[in-house]
Amino acid sequence: MTDHATVAAPTSPRAGRDLPIAIGVGLGLLALVVVSLWWRKEAFIAVVALAAGVALWELAHAFRRRNVSLPLVPMLVGEVGILVSAYLSGAEALFVAFMLTAGGVVIWRVLDGMGAAALRDASIATFAVAYVPFMAGFIMLMLDQPDGVWRVGLFILLSVASDTGGYLVGVLWGRHPLAPTVSPKKSWEGLVGSLLLAGAVGGVVVWYIFESAWPLGLLLGAAAVASSTLGDLSESLLKRDLELKDMGRVLPGHGGMLDRVDSMLLSAPLVYILMLVLLPTSTVALP
Repeated sequence: MTDHATVAAPTSPRAGRDLPIAIGVGLGLLALVVVSLWWRKEAFIAVVALAAGVALWELAHAFRRRNVSLPLVPMLVGEVGILVSAYLSGAEALFVAFMLTAGGVVIWRVLDGMGAAALRDASIATFAVAYVPFMAGFIMLMLDQPDGVWRVGLFILLSVASDTGGYLVGVLWGRHPLAPTVSPKKSWEGLVGSLLLAGAVGGVVVWYIFESAWPLGLLLGAAAVASSTLGDLSESLLKRDLELKDMGRVLPGHGGMLDRVDSMLLSAPLVYILMLVLLPTSTVALP
């Protein structure tokens, strides 16, 4: 989620977005995710798989600018296997499925020709598989818990709160760039806004839904913001290297799918682990 800590510009109060379109698309995506999550877990898995597939396609298209050819077919097949394996069989299966997919993309690319280009392409393809479906697999591990719907719901709420709080505070009061050489629009003020809103949301949900101490929610919120910000900046570095403003155009007002989920990808492993440590299995009624 790439605009959550925006430095306000006097001539651009909306930080370069077509705000009505961005809000509409964002709410539509959120509704799709929430409805699928609370309707059937299988439907939510399909939504995550579709988003991961689009993100991989965007990466493959972006790397063509550097004459890198990623073997998209085995990557797409593997990402479905990674997500389903993680949900059905746990963390060990997630790792095994990732290794099999990485091996598959290497073999696929080598069959098209040997040499330095093949090694480069296979290495970048392995990075892409680790970056998108492997990280998304930790969301499946959350979902597999007895109260998995609530855990994934909390994870999504923390991501939305981080993005929303940072964006609003950054636009209104952002003056001090967080990482000017990487992402000039992000500000320290926006980061504070992310921490405040994500901490508040985390505290309330942990206290009310999980019936645990609200400071644990503050810790989860802070961890989500830190990892989300790292995810934003990492993708910004990648786009800068590829000389791209956005990874794609599939989401009007937001850019590409990867521009929308970049922060969530790096946040998922940390939030999953912290939830395992901090929050016992909830006894709340499942939807």
